[in-house]
Amino acid sequence: MKNKHFILLITVGLLCFTTGLFAQEKLTLQEAITIALKNNYDIKLVSNDLAIAHNNVNLGNAGVLPAVTGTFSTGGSRQNSVQTQASGTQRVIDGAISTNMRYGVGLDWTIFDGFKMFATYDKLRALEKQGEVNAKGIILNTIAQVVNAYYDLVKQQQLIIAADSAIDVSALRLKIADNKLQLGRGSKLDVVAAQVDYNTDTSNYLQQQNLGISYMVRLNQLMVRELDTRFSVSNDLAIDQGLIYSTLAGQTEQLNPNLQAALITKKIAELTLKEVKASKYPLIGLNSGYEFNRSTSPTGFNTQFRANGLTYGITASINIFNGFLQRQNERNAKIAINSSELTFDKTKQDLLTQLTIAYQNYNTYIELVKLERKNVELAKQNLSITLDKYRLGSIAPLELREAQRNAINANSRYVEIQYQAKIAEITLKEISGTLNIQ
Repeated sequence: MKNKHFILLITVGLLCFTTGLFAQEKLTLQEAITIALKNNYDIKLVSNDLAIAHNNVNLGNAGVLPAVTGTFSTGGSRQNSVQTQASGTQRVIDGAISTNMRYGVGLDWTIFDGFKMFATYDKLRALEKQGEVNAKGIILNTIAQVVNAYYDLVKQQQLIIAADSAIDVSALRLKIADNKLQLGRGSKLDVVAAQVDYNTDTSNYLQQQNLGISYMVRLNQLMVRELDTRFSVSNDLAIDQGLIYSTLAGQTEQLNPNLQAALITKKIAELTLKEVKASKYPLIGLNSGYEFNRSTSPTGFNTQFRANGLTYGITASINIFNGFLQRQNERNAKIAINSSELTFDKTKQDLLTQLTIAYQNYNTYIELVKLERKNVELAKQNLSITLDKYRLGSIAPLELREAQRNAINANSRYVEIQYQAKIAEITLKEISGTLNIQ
């Protein structure tokens, strides 16, 4: 009787625990990604960087537009002066106050700088594009993290369900052993062994539950919401089995953010070389302005002076010799272009290597999923037959436990292989730049 009460209490407790964990709001993968894209800190930070890059793209920042400056100055002096004229007459003035005031507006406009301003403008646009690519990379990485965390939880949820099923079988075995003992057809040893296995399965179940909560907290962190928010997820680990390597490779070269960023870096290096070469050409500028001057000086020839008018002019300069710095800067810019080309080629090779390995894993896991699915069915049949034989008393408890263990292991392998196949699929889509929320 004590065993029966113990089984009842444990079963009710586990039922309540399971209900507390999975009877929450169901969260779909698309909802998880939407929440993460809205709240994720990295995405907010890269969005700010992108906004700055966008603001920097303007003609004024490239040096195309003129600069207009307003000026104002005023001042004065108070002096004691002695003036001796040619006739010998002295003129003494104490506390003579002089004043001056000047204000106006001036315009400076570089009209030719060896086309550097146009190269700079193109460079600013390239930097903006690089910011967009970096933002895409952060978003893609965030989606991949959320998807991985979501399927971590899906896998764990399935393992919890499997562990719960194992407890059911152990509970039934314990009940049968106890009944046989009560009828005088069994032994205390069988009951104790069944109780130990039941406790072992219960312990495994509780550990799986704990892991499930940990994965849930991790997903909440990625979504940037309250970490203790409880929810359930789909049990679907369906795998997209239609991925083709040649298509993925082409998409990688066109859509992968890292490869796009490397290509833009090469373009920026080429534009930097244009900026450097521009220093070999003349620099021509226009200047103009309108000024107003007024001054007073009781000790001067003119006690008051006032003038206003327009000023204008043109300036030109050219670098004749600067200690071979021009040649040095051009050489360094060309080396930077070569480095960017090497970086692009290396990035491309690295990505295609990752893609090839991931695709090989993907195909292997798909085949393993088919095999493990069959093993699960066979293990279930074996457990069912063994359980019937145990009820009839034609086999020993150890044979039932072995069949149960085989079923548990087969199911665990099947869930794990499904998960690994799904992760391989996600990796392929992330590398090819095609991972989305569908």
